[in-house]
Amino acid sequence: MSDFNGKSIIVTGGSLGMGLACARRFAAGGGKVMIVANDKASVDSAVAEIGENAAGFVGDVRRNDDMAAAVQTAASRHGGVDVLACCAGIQRYGTVVDTPEEVWDDVLDINLKGIFLASKFAIPGMRKRGGGAIVAISSVQAYASQAGVAAYTASKGAINALVRAMALDHAGDNITVNAVCPASIDTPMLHWAADLWKGDGTAEATLDAWGRGHPLGRIGKPCEVAELVAFLASEKARFITGADVKIDGGVLSKLGIVIPD
Repeated sequence: MSDFNGKSIIVTGGSLGMGLACARRFAAGGGKVMIVANDKASVDSAVAEIGENAAGFVGDVRRNDDMAAAVQTAASRHGGVDVLACCAGIQRYGTVVDTPEEVWDDVLDINLKGIFLASKFAIPGMRKRGGGAIVAISSVQAYASQAGVAAYTASKGAINALVRAMALDHAGDNITVNAVCPASIDTPMLHWAADLWKGDGTAEATLDAWGRGHPLGRIGKPCEVAELVAFLASEKARFITGADVKIDGGVLSKLGIVIPD
């Protein structure tokens, strides 16, 4: 597999979960991957696991200076920027009434502003290379929300809107911009949520129940999301831009409205 040979790739949130799976996939395809995350231990672990095709940068996607430095480091180390995969994200629960302002700000800053800042600094480097690809992790909750996830759902809906705007703004630069919208995926964040909502049961039982809520009968795998991200970032997908692509085990397909006769 050599679909990313010679490509310089930045993965924000690349040390855990779907981001780590994306970093593995890009590196396996021959890409030179810069993993950006704010936890040094997890960054070091990811780089050690992936090996010579990976490097790390410890920084906060919410911080202008950090993202400028991360992109500059990737460009200096790997000769430019070709692909940006924006995978950093957090989940928090609450309505607009009971969500503290600082929690709202954290969710919107990490999930949405992080994409804005990473793209702001990566796009000029992509222009110099003659084009590139940006793929952002969104969610099925951009389309159909749970109750009690106001900040998270707002951030994911905004990601899809931002992707459309960026796709139009940078089509002339030969830069494609797309969103991937997963349902429940087997990540540390999902395990955290299952532990939070397990009640008198176990986190494992909760995950199994959530999996059965998908028509395919299971939760998704990070590597499955990574394959979709890699496709949208590849030369095979150069005519796809401004898209939001669901990878949801069929869960949204069963949410249709039944209209009585």
